[in-house]
Amino acid sequence: MESSFEGLERQRAKRRRVARMKKFIVTTVLVFMLLTITVMGFLLFEVFSLQRQLDNLANQVYVTTDVENESEMVDDSILDDVYQVDNVDNIAEEGDIPMVYLTFDDGPSSNTDQILDILDDYNVKATFFVCGKDLELYGEQYKRIVDEGHTIGMHSYSHNFGEIYASEDAFAQDYNKIHNLILETTGVDTKYYRFPGGSSNKVSTTSMSTFINYLNNQGVVYYDWNVASGDATSSAFTTEQLIDNVMKDVVKYKTSVVLLHDASNKNATVEALPGLIESLQEQGAMILPITDETTVIQHVNVVQ
Repeated sequence: MESSFEGLERQRAKRRRVARMKKFIVTTVLVFMLLTITVMGFLLFEVFSLQRQLDNLANQVYVTTDVENESEMVDDSILDDVYQVDNVDNIAEEGDIPMVYLTFDDGPSSNTDQILDILDDYNVKATFFVCGKDLELYGEQYKRIVDEGHTIGMHSYSHNFGEIYASEDAFAQDYNKIHNLILETTGVDTKYYRFPGGSSNKVSTTSMSTFINYLNNQGVVYYDWNVASGDATSSAFTTEQLIDNVMKDVVKYKTSVVLLHDASNKNATVEALPGLIESLQEQGAMILPITDETTVIQHVNVVQ
């Protein structure tokens, strides 16, 4: 028969096995919970990181150029095919002389002088929708635009979508900064404005009508465009393609407001400009700066 001592040892061994099993189960559960919390924390971090990146993409429009180590504010593919224009009364008819308005956004830049030189060579006047830049670097370019008979308009001070379109107050502050910069630098009390991204942009979380009403109250007219060269996008168009993009649409309208960009990374635009001017002149187009008599071209917002 089994002694009481042996029975007691078996019970103790059984309790030890049960205790080890409990410890293993508890440890496993704790490890699983720790791993789950770690993975969830990592995933949450990634989600917030991705959100910050998306916010930066939406809000930031600064591109730093390695060659000149300067920040140029440029629109990107946000301008692609997001707009329509009411062209019912602007369709070209036989015998019409095309009225073409070359407009340059985002300057002044390191390319501004070259653009102005080319315009001067062809005795052509254009419109520059400018942003706020360092006056020590670009003060003379603001002045030269005006002194050489071109139209100067506002394209916001910061060109930061997230800041400008945050509220009416934020828009007004930015508007006053660019308006005052132009007035104090050139003496021109400009009444022309182009919205960053256009009035049909899908970035602003505030209704664009809020900002349009603000401009109306300031007696300011905003101009969009009905012809895009394609230089706003990240696609690498050749000079010939940029010219073709303009010419295929210019022939459709009585009044064409052409979107071009004045930025240090838009060398193709500069290279295309002589050929574009010559092509327009061959078509018999009148190339003019925007004035109070210019037909207003504005986008029709479309629900996406």
